[in-house]
Amino acid sequence: METTIERAVTRVISSMQENLGQELTIDEMAKTALFSKFHFTRIFKNATGITPGRFLSALRLERAKHLLVTTELNIADISNLVGYQSVGTFSSRFKNSVGMAPSAYRRLGGFTEEIQPAGPPPGGRTRPVSLRGTVLPPEDGEAGHVFIGLFPECIPQGQPVRCAVLDRPGPYVLEDVPEGTWYVLMQSVPYGMEELDGIRSDGAPSIGTYGPVTVGSNTLLKPADVRLRAMRALDPPVLLALLDMRLNALTRVAG
Repeated sequence: METTIERAVTRVISSMQENLGQELTIDEMAKTALFSKFHFTRIFKNATGITPGRFLSALRLERAKHLLVTTELNIADISNLVGYQSVGTFSSRFKNSVGMAPSAYRRLGGFTEEIQPAGPPPGGRTRPVSLRGTVLPPEDGEAGHVFIGLFPECIPQGQPVRCAVLDRPGPYVLEDVPEGTWYVLMQSVPYGMEELDGIRSDGAPSIGTYGPVTVGSNTLLKPADVRLRAMRALDPPVLLALLDMRLNALTRVAG
């Protein structure tokens, strides 16, 4: 059952989505939530995992992704529609979060040809340790291919530190995990709906989260089992451009 705080945060997120092209201050968001400014920031982060400002930025980039592949608007117009005054700033943030430039994202139809894991953080060391677990299918709904990424924050954006792709829910392993604190983030879209690539529609995609996981010099990692579930309004958008699995699905069906 949704709590009073969750309803308040959901109300703010709805306001964000309706006003992506406008400047929204923390004061305005707090007023919508009916909380004080300082209390609001804390409850918002507790409910979503990230700050209101980060969530708003993610929603803007999520809308930009959708506009790039569903309209013929030029990049400058899209930038303005989602609240950016500078095309350069928009393009830079889009590339850092999605993993490719807006023009490339549009040219490839909203997917990427490869996902290149990032190297270890400065001063971080890679250990011969693996993070293992099992992806469990959603209790309600279907799952298809599963993308699994290891990220420094609980939002799937930028380069994952480690990643893997499964044909379906099941066992997974992330090799050579660097020292640090990480979140295991997952996304799955039912077969035949791969073109959604993170766009929310009737409960798709399914997502899963686990963490934070802290890896130190003497860490023994326990299994990170995760059950997929339908994406909710409180979940940060999936910004990272994912691999195009439609060809794999067609091959699987043909075989």
